[in-house]
Amino acid sequence: MSQRDLVAELRAVQLTAPAQVRERVRMIAATAEPTPPRRFLRRRSLLLVIPVAAALAGAVVLTRPGGHSSRGELALQKPQAGTVYGAVTVPSAGAARAAIPNPSALAPAPSPTRVQRYGATIELRVASPRAVSTAVKQALRITTSLGGHPSSVHASAAGKTGAADLVLRIPRRNVQEAVTRLSQLGTITSEQVDIQDLQAGLDATDRRIARLQRELAVLRTEPQSTERDRAIAALTAQVVRLQRGEAGTLRAAQFATVRLHVATAPAPAPAHTGHGPLHGIGVAAYWVGIGAVYAVAFGLPLLVLGALVFLAVRAVRRRRVDALLSRP
Repeated sequence: MSQRDLVAELRAVQLTAPAQVRERVRMIAATAEPTPPRRFLRRRSLLLVIPVAAALAGAVVLTRPGGHSSRGELALQKPQAGTVYGAVTVPSAGAARAAIPNPSALAPAPSPTRVQRYGATIELRVASPRAVSTAVKQALRITTSLGGHPSSVHASAAGKTGAADLVLRIPRRNVQEAVTRLSQLGTITSEQVDIQDLQAGLDATDRRIARLQRELAVLRTEPQSTERDRAIAALTAQVVRLQRGEAGTLRAAQFATVRLHVATAPAPAPAHTGHGPLHGIGVAAYWVGIGAVYAVAFGLPLLVLGALVFLAVRAVRRRRVDALLSRP
């Protein structure tokens, strides 16, 4: 007989305990003192402790503050004293005069032989709204004295702050002097000059007009006809349109556009007060509360599942004991 057959035969045999033994077991069970139920055994308690610990660890990892720069890191992100705007470096307010002792050096002289579109932008800082008003009046007087005129003026004030924006049209030959005098009305915070050469476009327009006029001269020598008259009228209108556009460009190029911005210093940010002695306790309580929320959210389902497993195992064991005692 093989080992497998022997095991199968032993399993098939049903042993019946004698009646005396069964009666003795019932008497012992009846007279024995009931042991107090233990809610949590060491091994079973692990089913509850492990899920709760895992939930707390996950809550700590998820709620740990991250991505916040320290004070030192924020200080590194602040802009440096000099910032480049276009082609002009803007110094800090305190070093403006030292960096630009001669504001006209930033305003190159316009070309006397070529047609150019000249533009300049100046930003100034003054001490008070009253100083803003004074600077606006002086800027208008400077513009008038140099043969220019204001294109638009906008000024506003609120409390201890004020600002004004002016667009001035100044003859191109006087733009250097205008920039120099306007820059002296306050502390320079930004200055930029834009020059666009228009001479190449005007030369191309002149060549086109000359070609059209030669075509007109040829058409006028031909015999008179309706088609010839229509062609002459179309070429003449085209020449007139080009000449008007060229004249408008020349008139506009005679004046430079100077944009002036005058403003007071921005209001200082409120001073940051230090945290009180109990601030750390409040922060700790805040994060502990968040951790508790995560622990309940993740640990409660696991806790309920562990309790159900514990009750199911206990019920199965009781059924087995009852079935064993109820056998004849």
